[in-house]
Amino acid sequence: MDNPQPSGAIARYARVDDYHDVLGERLKLLAEFVNRLGGAGTRTLWYVDTGPLLERDLAERAGLGFVGKHTNLISRGLGNWIFLAEIVTTLELEPDAPEQNRCGACTRCLEACPTRAITGPFQLDARLCISYLTIELKGPIPVELRPAIGNRIYGCDDCLAVCPWNRFAREGKLMQEHTRPDLVQPDLIGLLSLDDAGFKKKFAATPVVRTKRRGLLRNVCVALGNVGDATALPALQRAANDTEPLIAEHARWAIQEILSRGRRDNKTK
Repeated sequence: MDNPQPSGAIARYARVDDYHDVLGERLKLLAEFVNRLGGAGTRTLWYVDTGPLLERDLAERAGLGFVGKHTNLISRGLGNWIFLAEIVTTLELEPDAPEQNRCGACTRCLEACPTRAITGPFQLDARLCISYLTIELKGPIPVELRPAIGNRIYGCDDCLAVCPWNRFAREGKLMQEHTRPDLVQPDLIGLLSLDDAGFKKKFAATPVVRTKRRGLLRNVCVALGNVGDATALPALQRAANDTEPLIAEHARWAIQEILSRGRRDNKTK
C-alpha cells in the first residue's frame, strides 16, 4: 500500500473565509442599530481584531468569559472556539457583571503546548508560540523550534483543544457557509508547488493569505522536514532553488532532516 501524501494542519479559525470580513458585515449593521437606538449625536466604532483594544480583558469585564491559563478567553457556554469583536459607543448601556476565573487546578493547556510557550499560568512567551512562529514571524523559524512544529503550517490549536470547557461548546451557524474543506488536511507537497498567483488564488479571502507565499511555503518546508519522506525530496529540491531565500533555506533544512531520518531508519532495520 502506498504511503499517503503528507498533510498539513491549519488552525480551525483559518479553515473558513476570513472572519474579519464575515463578522465585520454583522458589526456594521449592529453599530447602525446602536446609533438609531441612541438617537442624534450617538457615535460608534466597531472592530474585529483591528483596533487598539485589549479585547480579552474587556470581554472578561463584560461577562462574556474568563481569560484562561493559556491567555485566551474561555466561555462557560461556548468553550474557547469563539471569535471576539467589539463596538465602542457613546450610548450609555447598563453593564453586565464581570466573569470570574474558573480554571481551578487544571493545567492541561500548559502541558499540551508543543513548544512550552505557556511558561506558567496566564503567562505566554509569544516568541515560542507556534501561532506566532507560523503567522507573525517574518524571518526564519529558529532551528531548535522547528521539530516541535510538527505538520502545523498556520497556527496551532493544541492549548485550546484540550480545554475541558469545550464540552459545553456547540457548533456555530454563522461560519458554516464559509467553510473551506480543502484547508482541513492540505497536501503539503502540492502546496509547495504554488507560485505567487497560485497562492493568492487558493487562499484569497482566508486568513492564510496573511503569511504571503514566502511565509506559508517556509512553514510547509518545516512540516515536510518533520513528517515527510523521500517522496517529498523532488519538491523540496525545487524549493531549495526558489528565488525567495527564506523558502530556499527552510527547504534545504527539510531535505537534510528527511535524509538523516532515512539513514537512521536504515540502521534500525
